[in-house]
Amino acid sequence: MRIISGSKRGQKIIYPNNSNIRPTTDFAKEALFNILNNKYQFSKISVLDLFAGTGSISFEFASRGCKNITCVDINKSIIESIKKSKEKFDFNIKIIQLDVLKFLDVCKEDFEIIFCDPPFTFRYYNSIIYKINERKLLKKNGTLIIEHDNNNRFENCYLNKRYGNVNFSFFVNE
Repeated sequence: MRIISGSKRGQKIIYPNNSNIRPTTDFAKEALFNILNNKYQFSKISVLDLFAGTGSISFEFASRGCKNITCVDINKSIIESIKKSKEKFDFNIKIIQLDVLKFLDVCKEDFEIIFCDPPFTFRYYNSIIYKINERKLLKKNGTLIIEHDNNNRFENCYLNKRYGNVNFSFFVNE
């Protein structure tokens, strides 16, 4: 697992080998950032990375110049490995160990991009979308991206991209 672009391009990300996390593939990650690069100037946006896992998405944003990144995961060993990588890369990323649904209940910031990559067995997508909308956590014209498997479909997304078994569904706050 590595950072694919930006100031830390090619650098390896530290994460526990014995974890059951499913990192976003480099191919899917590159395609995702090609889409986002056409819409956002990364140095001027704030990003929320939910179910951060390896921290790969947060590190990719930071490597591309994003200065305001918050990543959230409940798993303590995952959080510790994200902290190690953050220190290695000297990135300014807020790291929060908390259940994502609980975090959404107490979050007081809003973001241009919210990236959500729960385990593929996760079934509470509607709760996440509802909480983000109810709490107004997505800025006007901001984008919510949900990574999911082929078994999930979202009717109200404006774009769905599939890369093997990885799907990205994009929602916009108009």
